Amino acid sequence: MKPGAILGLILVVIGVVVLGYGGYTSFATKENVVKAGPLEINKTENHPVPIGPIVGGLCIVAGIVVFVTGGRSST
Repeated sequence: MKPGAILGLILVVIGVVVLGYGGYTSFATKENVVKAGPLEINKTENHPVPIGPIVGGLCIVAGIVVFVTGGRSST
């Protein structure tokens, strides 16, 4: 299999995973709520970051294009 075809398949798989997963990642922030002498109370909050389904669709389309053009033999 040619490298272009392999890259195309990888892009298609990534696109399917992004669409299936829902496209959400998150990061956590830690906030100091109360600090009284040696006593501290902290709060950890997760913030979701959406990755649109358009990104997954674009990966699938780009993967198909790369797979078709990368799989051709140049004679």
